[in-house]
Amino acid sequence: MACVILLVGCGSSAQSRSSPSQFSPSPSRLSVLAFSRTTGFRHDSIPAAIELLRGLGTENGFEVIATEDPNTFTDDGLAPFRVVVFLLTTGTVLDADQRAAFERYVGRGGGFVGVHSAADTEYDWAWYGDLLGARFRTHPAVQQATINVEDPNHPSTAQLPAQWVRTDEWYDFRSNPRASVHVLLTVNEATYRGGGMGADHPIAWCHEFGGGRSWYTALGHSTETYTSDQAFATHLLGGIEWASGGRGRC
Repeated sequence: MACVILLVGCGSSAQSRSSPSQFSPSPSRLSVLAFSRTTGFRHDSIPAAIELLRGLGTENGFEVIATEDPNTFTDDGLAPFRVVVFLLTTGTVLDADQRAAFERYVGRGGGFVGVHSAADTEYDWAWYGDLLGARFRTHPAVQQATINVEDPNHPSTAQLPAQWVRTDEWYDFRSNPRASVHVLLTVNEATYRGGGMGADHPIAWCHEFGGGRSWYTALGHSTETYTSDQAFATHLLGGIEWASGGRGRC
């Protein structure tokens, strides 16, 4: 897999470890924490998602540290990372102290990337809901649909076709986030069965929030998405680039 986006502040290789507390990265390198803890539904695609992130790191010169240990969420534990990815998380994954540390991390300029069921996470944490933009409500069966690119200039959408046909699990959200975020992608409900949000159905967006940056995509349900979908890989890579402080604004 060859990706052409280069992230700012990067070195030339990646390291992947499961114990972030033992990790001391070079300050000149971009480091990404991939957090995939679940206390609800668990996607079979999590291992493939982690491997995709590791591959993107190797190809683009940034470090990926994968963990499901919530004890990483302290001031010191998060300090090495420019971006934290909630990668297919579900349920309540952090306690009160860990939540407070993550809020401080974003307040210091840290980046957040949410993938798919990151929207099915931490329902009783109001700050997280605001960071994310919208919360999961329901979805129909996995099926093909057409995505419309609303912003073709963002690093996470610049390489996508204007109308992107793909198969995924199409999330409906409890509210439409458009009023508080910059919408990047919408899904056309006329092209699949069971959509419940109507003519305006955002599925990827970004915004600057609380001192940091937040980027979310509802895509990413299946293992095949992470093993054989190059367009999705560039979409995710661009989201990480932007959340890290890279080019473009929301």
